[in-house]
Amino acid sequence: MREPKTYFIRTYGCQMNELDTEIMAGQLQKRGLTPALDEETADILIFNTCSIRDLAERKVMGKLGKMGRGKKQHCLIGVTGCMAMAKKDALFRKFPHLDFVLGTNNITDLGTMIDEALYTRRQIFKTEDKFEENLDYLSAKRDNKIKASVSIIRGCDKFCTYCVVPYTRGQEVSRPPESIVEECRRLVDQGYKEITLLGQNVNSYGKDQPEWNCLFHDLLYRLDRIPGMERIRFMTSHPVDITLDLMQAIRDLPSLCEFVHFPIQAGSNRILKKMHRIYTKEQYFEKVELLRQTVPDVSLGTDIIVGFPTETEEEFQETCDALKQIRYSLAFIFAYSSRKGTPAMRWKDDVPEEVKLDRLQRLLDLQNEISNEERQLMLGNTYEVLVERLNRDGRQLKGRTRCWKKVIFEGDESLIGTLQKVKVHSYSHQTLLGELAKTPHLKVV
Repeated sequence: MREPKTYFIRTYGCQMNELDTEIMAGQLQKRGLTPALDEETADILIFNTCSIRDLAERKVMGKLGKMGRGKKQHCLIGVTGCMAMAKKDALFRKFPHLDFVLGTNNITDLGTMIDEALYTRRQIFKTEDKFEENLDYLSAKRDNKIKASVSIIRGCDKFCTYCVVPYTRGQEVSRPPESIVEECRRLVDQGYKEITLLGQNVNSYGKDQPEWNCLFHDLLYRLDRIPGMERIRFMTSHPVDITLDLMQAIRDLPSLCEFVHFPIQAGSNRILKKMHRIYTKEQYFEKVELLRQTVPDVSLGTDIIVGFPTETEEEFQETCDALKQIRYSLAFIFAYSSRKGTPAMRWKDDVPEEVKLDRLQRLLDLQNEISNEERQLMLGNTYEVLVERLNRDGRQLKGRTRCWKKVIFEGDESLIGTLQKVKVHSYSHQTLLGELAKTPHLKVV
């Protein structure tokens, strides 16, 4: 088999998958490979997959199936990510043209897997359950030169009944703080303006390594002290692990953005218990109140699942009531789909599909109404915006506020990569429209 010279990675799913793709791209480029322009021209084609939602998985299966019906033009085809962990070597039986399957805990072995597949001409898979903290994060190949994601903890120990992550990513393993600080310092030195700290549950950072004496809020204080650090974000939080110390860090650290992704998932205590979310809605509301008292300008995001097994209309209305009470700035809302290997798979998926879709649309409409009211209140105010790129029309600039609002405004291309004050005068759908401001009075939202 000929030696490959180019690669292409198709990424599905979350920001963690996107970061894993950047790390794998770095490994491949160290090997001397160059990125191909598209899937068709690549010698090595990798699908970095997601199993959280059924749609993402079906997209990958469809792609792989289509490739098996034609003449194979790639040296190697591989599957990595959560689907690799969930299906393992069973993928070979369905797709005999597949060359290798590599789990989320083994991406450091990508080069070895490629060598074995090339020179043995056998199908190779490696999907270990436990993650060893040995990745070369500094070799990650990032296309975005303004914003970067940095992994701080992998895996999850919460075992929500609907979620495959504990089975595809394994138990929580924190990355040493010195390694994180060093990577962030290098990124700042390279000119990066915004760093997003990633983990399935960033709030658990350091709990698996008590000898470090460095919990999540301690890490944030260390990162804020890096000279030139402009913005820090983090994703994702579990409500149980959000502490007053973390809230005070959001209030006190200049670089830390005043946005917290705070997933509620459902507004019914019975459904929350069935989901194994390990909090009640009353406990959740108490934490939200404490957060808003501590950080008055904070904006909240959330995840919500509708149509969970046995959810009644009355329980769905409790979720609607929670949305009205909290008034999230951003909500990712999904209809429940059962995932193989999760505890919820044992239960009958008894909410009819048409009912799920109806509840989904009603909740989306409610959130859109709340978001529009929030945007109305933002008109006439001035916000700090990180200018990220030209808008699609090529004439305007596009960026985000500290609290994750998209903003478009007139300005010169030379402003890309800088922080600007923008006065909002209107909005279109979910995007704020504004102009460069002369006033120094800023709001953080």
